[in-house]
Amino acid sequence: MARLDRPVSGRQGSWLLAAALAATLPLVPYLPSWLILAAGIVFTWRALLLWRHHRLPPRFLPPLLALAGSIGVFIEYRSLLGRTPGIALLVIFLGLKLLEVRVARDILASALLCYFLVLGQFLFSQTIPVTAQAIFALLVITAALLTANDERPPLKEQLARAGLLLAQAVPFMLLMFLLFPRIEGPLWGMPEDRRSATSGLSDSMAPGSIAQVSQSDEVVFRVLFKEAGAIPPQAQLYWRGPVMPAFDGRVWRVTQTRPAYLALPWNVAGPAVDYEMTLEPHGKSWLFALELPATLPAESALTTDYQLLARQPVRNRIRLAQRALLLASPGREENPATLQEALALPPDGNPRIRAVAAEWRRIHGDDPAAILAAAEDFFARQLLIYTLNPPLLGKDSIDEFLFDSRRGFCEHFASAFTFALRAAGVPARVVAGYQGGELNPLDGYLVVRQYDAHAWSEVWLRGQGWQRVDPTAIAAPSRINENVTAALPGGEPLPFLARNDLAWLRELRHRLDAVSNGWNQWVLGYNPQRQRDLLAQLGLDSPDWRSMTAALAVLSGMILLALTFHVLRSHPRKDPLLILWRRFTRKLARHGIQWSPWQGPIDFAICAAEKLPARAAEIRAIADDYARLRYAPKQTPSDLAQLKARVASFRP
Repeated sequence: MARLDRPVSGRQGSWLLAAALAATLPLVPYLPSWLILAAGIVFTWRALLLWRHHRLPPRFLPPLLALAGSIGVFIEYRSLLGRTPGIALLVIFLGLKLLEVRVARDILASALLCYFLVLGQFLFSQTIPVTAQAIFALLVITAALLTANDERPPLKEQLARAGLLLAQAVPFMLLMFLLFPRIEGPLWGMPEDRRSATSGLSDSMAPGSIAQVSQSDEVVFRVLFKEAGAIPPQAQLYWRGPVMPAFDGRVWRVTQTRPAYLALPWNVAGPAVDYEMTLEPHGKSWLFALELPATLPAESALTTDYQLLARQPVRNRIRLAQRALLLASPGREENPATLQEALALPPDGNPRIRAVAAEWRRIHGDDPAAILAAAEDFFARQLLIYTLNPPLLGKDSIDEFLFDSRRGFCEHFASAFTFALRAAGVPARVVAGYQGGELNPLDGYLVVRQYDAHAWSEVWLRGQGWQRVDPTAIAAPSRINENVTAALPGGEPLPFLARNDLAWLRELRHRLDAVSNGWNQWVLGYNPQRQRDLLAQLGLDSPDWRSMTAALAVLSGMILLALTFHVLRSHPRKDPLLILWRRFTRKLARHGIQWSPWQGPIDFAICAAEKLPARAAEIRAIADDYARLRYAPKQTPSDLAQLKARVASFRP
């Protein structure tokens, strides 16, 4: 084994620099710009030192730079703990470690830092591309680690050696993945970062806000209906999210103090569908449910305005088993304070729609159903245009939308309709969520993306309860019956994955999404319940840590024995003739007669006989037998036995 205290060569330094880059580059999107610049300078500095064969900087410099970098991280994040600050510190330490790698032993510490950074990639994302990047980085880092002992193999051979080591670890990795006890919640119980990203719908809605969300083709959730053919029609796929009753004249907001139920407060009968939702993290507490929820998922509650909430913000992918009641209203009683809140309007603003609503009130009196019908008729006659690029609106945004621009997205329709009903004395509120979805024929999942974001109205009718009314369906019914692409005017820009005019793109989208969903369901979604199901199939119905440890130990031992057996079988067997010859030469070596591999047996026997004339005949006989058997077309057991006996009896 090579000594680890020898100086690091240029080849070893180059391998280590490549490993550091492979571990660091995938983390660039998550690091602040000043740290990216600093790391780039350090890596470039190290590369120049290798290229020009210059000496490393003085030993006192890296610790000072590490202190300065730590202070920078603390100023940036107000903490040295957490996911992103921790990764930032590791990047700083790795870069500065490269500036003090002097002996081969330092390669080990640097490689370990690289391994930790590869692990850090999965704290941000666990997709298939990230996994592929991590495997490549592991290959390079392991190859760099091997150079600490042997730097001579060329590039391809060094990578092949590293790949073989990683391949031998795969069975143990699979065993640990399948049998190591799983825990609920995120794997890394670290403090949440101050800048944790959120995506999707917000708890407020202003003109244009949902239109901005709809520019994205990011997946929000996937739904698998339990029974084949049980997918409701597109027009019934309303995925309820935040409810927004509060309005300040421009922005609708969620009421934060709404009480919640831990069990469903109603018992409504009707056609029901069972489904399983895989919800992507969005950083908020609300869950999405197909109206009307008939069950509450674990660790969730239902507000009095029928908004489904999780106990904690959804920061990890979760799977929810749910049931929905279609075409059902939750109840016919409502709190007077809630109805009063659903009538509240600012004292002024939007005078034209207020005048129209007052006329509805004058004609129909205190008949909310008649006022609702008048509002629907009014919106149908306005010839409103559904668009992802609505114009900017001023102070009286609802009047400008209804009477001037007549162009808007779903939030414009829902906001204007809800405002008009309130102005006419009918309780109404805005509900945000998603509408529709696209069925992937390859895996049977309904995929809902950000461009399916939608807003609609809910109206309170005496004797009927809260009723969903979608004003977008009045002006653009194709949006509800088909999708957002069918409702938009020709020529409007669409999210790339929302385009339906390219058959190859649609097929590719379905295939990629099916692969990604399979990865999410069976790898990232391998939760404690699925592990328990697997163990039950293996005969471990109620495993505890003792039985799990025993199973891991036994199976690991079996894998180790199998690998050992494979290595022994693949190891080349030693030539029995050569074994006898080396046994003979070792006996002579004890008397100062050394055999060199380049010497032939006859030449060696001549030299040995000159030094041991008393044994010359035996030496020549053994050498002649060895030479004859070495070059004979076939060796017989009796010949080998004769040579073995002569070597055994030889006493120089």
